[in-house]
Amino acid sequence: MLIDSHCHLDFEALSADLSGVLARAAAAGVDGMVTISTFVDKFASISAIAEAHENVWCSVGTHPHNADKELHIETEDLVRLAEHPRCVAIGEAGLDHFYDNAPREAQATGFRRHIAAARITGLPLVIHARAADDDVAAILEQETEQGPFPFVLHCFTGGAELARRGLALGGYLSFSGIITFKNAEEIRAVASAVPADRYLVETDAPYLAPVPHRGEANEPSYVRHTAERLAQLRGIELAQLAAETTANFGRLFGKTGIA
Repeated sequence: MLIDSHCHLDFEALSADLSGVLARAAAAGVDGMVTISTFVDKFASISAIAEAHENVWCSVGTHPHNADKELHIETEDLVRLAEHPRCVAIGEAGLDHFYDNAPREAQATGFRRHIAAARITGLPLVIHARAADDDVAAILEQETEQGPFPFVLHCFTGGAELARRGLALGGYLSFSGIITFKNAEEIRAVASAVPADRYLVETDAPYLAPVPHRGEANEPSYVRHTAERLAQLRGIELAQLAAETTANFGRLFGKTGIA
C-alpha cells in the first residue's frame, strides 16, 4: 500500500476529474491521500472532498504564499477547524524565500501560529520550506524549546543540514517526484540516507510530476514512480518501501487510523 501524503485535490487540474484521479490512484496501488490546505478560508471545500471519500483526509492551514492574506487567522481558529473528523494535519505553512510572494514577516508570523496549533492539537504540521533552510530550522528549534510538536518537511528540497536539524527535532521528511529529476543529486543523497522510520512519499499534485510524466499535471497515482525511484536509491524492494512509508504515515498522521 502506498499513501500520497501531500496533494491538492481541490485544485482545478485535479478537481475537474476527481473520480478519474481517484480511480487511477487505486489502480496504481495508492490507497490513501491527504489533500492539503493552502487557504484556511477555503477549508469548507477541501474538507468536503475528504468527507466524500473514505481514503482521503485533509489539513487546515495557510500556504506561505498566502500568509499576508490570512493574518486574520489566529492559532485558535486553526485549532477549532482541526476538530473536523477528517482533518488530520495543520498546514501547509512555513517559509518561501524563493518566490517571496508574501512579506517575510507575515510568513514567519503565520508559521509560528501554525506551530502553536500543531503543539496544541498534536496533529502534524506540514511545512513548506523553500530557499529558507536556516530560517526554518531556527524557528523550529526556537519553538521546540516552548514544547515539542510533530512535523514533516514536505516535498523536501533543502540541504543536508536542514535535514539533520529537522530529524534531530523528531521531524519527518517527505519526498516528491523531484527525486526523479536530473538535477536533484543533493536531494537524492538525503533521501537515500534518511532513517527508515522518518520518511514519506508524496506528489504535491498537480505540481512536480515525476519522470516519465514531466510536463503533465501530476496526480496521486504518480506517487508510485517516486516510490520506485526512492526504493532504488535506498537499495530495497518497492514492497518494503511501501510498508515503511505507510507505517511512518500512520505514526505521524495518527488521526487517520492507519496502522
